[in-house]
Amino acid sequence: MATQMTDGHRRFLQVLMSHGIMEGSVARTLHRDCCEIHKVYYAHDKLDDFINVVNIHLQPFFMQIRKGMSEDDGKTYYALVNLAETEITKMASDYTENELELFRKTVSTMDAIIVSENGFASSTNILNLADQLKIKKMKKKEAEQVLQNLRDGEYTLHTRCIMEMEQYILSNYQDLVRKCNICHSLAIQSQVCETCGIGMHLPCAGKYFKAQMEPHCPHCNEFWPHEIPEINRPDSQLPSSAPRERRGTSSSGTRRR
Repeated sequence: MATQMTDGHRRFLQVLMSHGIMEGSVARTLHRDCCEIHKVYYAHDKLDDFINVVNIHLQPFFMQIRKGMSEDDGKTYYALVNLAETEITKMASDYTENELELFRKTVSTMDAIIVSENGFASSTNILNLADQLKIKKMKKKEAEQVLQNLRDGEYTLHTRCIMEMEQYILSNYQDLVRKCNICHSLAIQSQVCETCGIGMHLPCAGKYFKAQMEPHCPHCNEFWPHEIPEINRPDSQLPSSAPRERRGTSSSGTRRR
């Protein structure tokens, strides 16, 4: 595989950086356009190889274009994420240090998100975390602005947040979190087998059990007692894998129910 960074790769990286996160079909279109504009070899099924070239050149900066999956609909997403907390990578974040700590408090202090059955935590508890920040006290009004138009409800983690903080969550919650048995990515919102304890993302469960009249756990073969999720718009390139709102997604990383 060629590892030379071309103008096509640079254009792809620049556009992705401007978006923060990009849905798979959009990324595939961007891949084609970048190759055509800069006359770089193009193959419709080689997007991941194309991105790997960019990632090789991003290694010295502790950054990576990572592939992830939306826990809502199973669509593939790509995002540029930090792999290490250095002064350089902190400057690449969309969030201030205080805002990042609030997000970490959301997953570090409030176990409710991680251990809850549905992967959601109350907005009230999240706001209360503003008083616990170590770097600088954040007023609740400031915390509300971070979460953007916060109202009564519950919040979970946005696709980009899970992609960027996956290792942090896995390291700090080794005994509480699990990976999806199908796509092997971190699963926050998931269905769990009551017998053996394996978990599956809702979209992964929907795809796996779609053709089964009586669903059984892929690990222990016991009856799967949960309602099988319906997948309305499956992504043709489903699994490889900053909080979000249940009603509409916010770029701040929060999602409200």
